[in-house]
Amino acid sequence: MSKGKVYIAGAGCGDEKLITVKLRNIIKEAECIIYDRLVNESILQYAQPDAELIYMGKANTEGGELQREINETIVKKGKEGLKVLRLKGGDPFVFGRGGEEIEVLIAENIDFEVIPGITSSIAIPAYAGIPVTHRGINTSFHVFTGHMKIDGNELDFPTIAKLDGTLIFLMGLSNLEKIVTNLIKNGKNPETPVGIIKDGTTAKQKTYVGTMSNIVDIVKENNIKSPVIIIIGEVVNLREKMKWFEDKPLFGENILVTRNKEKQGDITNKINELGGQALNLPFINIEYIDYEMPDLSKYSAILFNSINSVAGFMRKIKDIRILGNVKIGVVGEKTDEEMRKYKIIPDFYPKKYTVEKLAEECVNFTKEGDNVLFIVSDISPVNEEEYTKLYKRNCKKLVVYNTKKVKVEKEKAERYVEKSDILMFLSSSTFEAFAESIDLTGNEEMKKILNEKTVASIGPVTTKTIEKYGIKVGIEAEKFTEEGIVDALLKRKQKILSAFLEKKQQKTAD
Repeated sequence: MSKGKVYIAGAGCGDEKLITVKLRNIIKEAECIIYDRLVNESILQYAQPDAELIYMGKANTEGGELQREINETIVKKGKEGLKVLRLKGGDPFVFGRGGEEIEVLIAENIDFEVIPGITSSIAIPAYAGIPVTHRGINTSFHVFTGHMKIDGNELDFPTIAKLDGTLIFLMGLSNLEKIVTNLIKNGKNPETPVGIIKDGTTAKQKTYVGTMSNIVDIVKENNIKSPVIIIIGEVVNLREKMKWFEDKPLFGENILVTRNKEKQGDITNKINELGGQALNLPFINIEYIDYEMPDLSKYSAILFNSINSVAGFMRKIKDIRILGNVKIGVVGEKTDEEMRKYKIIPDFYPKKYTVEKLAEECVNFTKEGDNVLFIVSDISPVNEEEYTKLYKRNCKKLVVYNTKKVKVEKEKAERYVEKSDILMFLSSSTFEAFAESIDLTGNEEMKKILNEKTVASIGPVTTKTIEKYGIKVGIEAEKFTEEGIVDALLKRKQKILSAFLEKKQQKTAD
């Protein structure tokens, strides 16, 4: 039996961008990915379409039966001759049981490699504005498991309490009272600052600050649940002046991005850069098709209604000079940018980004009787006969790609809806595929859930489709582009913040 290779890798924590370049490359190459519950599933966007994804959501801290199943699965897939990626939250060696999994691979003579990951013990405090070391405050930091037993013995609190450096406890919320009580009992100052950071490096990150004497009460009062990390030391006092992540404009918002996988990158990066968390779940797929290219010399103008129409058309062009005497029209800035990649500057695009306005604008660049070619998808609303009659040009359309609806498993789609604060739709077809996946027609309970969230639409055509299902659109882009919809989100956030501050000032004045 041929033996493959297993990569034991750390995926960092929370923020999907906290992975290494090496890990991203291995994700792209892996034939099988075995991942746990602490891995941000957005990282899997880099995986091959046919890669086998195996979720083994380890929740039991002692490993036990589940850890044995994980070990057996890693060995089985390695012996199948596959390139296997064992993807773990944080770093595989920082309380991650990576060493135990490697021992199993060694025993089975399976080749392996380790890819370190950014551990939550340093990444999460950094996102909360707390440096684990700081000149003039401390010269060391110490990371402990929050579980109270190591080989049957409790943590050595008499020694730990004497350490001058920052103390960091992972997975210790359930034992917080025991931790602080034992540290105080063994000489730690009860007024030592403590930070509790929940859901670190995500848009839902929340930091609670107190001292060892009151942090347990703070946790109880705020009903704080795992996952958290506990950080103890004077560096916690630096948070107020060093915090940065929570100040980003879209912080606190989980935003569902539903567009096709190939085009998710730009909008996802923009959302994440602004402090939000993009949840990628594509509901459409773009499929470029084979077609017979018409005699382009017969046409006076060629009109493109999307980025994909440009890409699908240019795939078949062998000599760009054939377009030398043709007027080029596009819908919107993004399609304009795509066309410029081929060293072609479009002659025009309408102020309103619709194919109807594109056809209307074309009149200014052609004359009656001219042949006009629309480059479109299989679901394009271009009406050849109507445009021919209306504008007195011979209008034809050429389908260069198909828009395929993606049927997402209902439970998965509902899970993403539950996690989302804002659901973003960039086309009617995307929303229709979404509606089919969650069986929206007649599902009054789901309609209620959606109407309690914020639904964002790229423009009036998409809005009309969404409202047809009885769903309220909370945000509509003024400019019908990805940037337009992000701008609309930012304006909404600023409006909410301004209203909050005004109310707060009024309350203070009263």
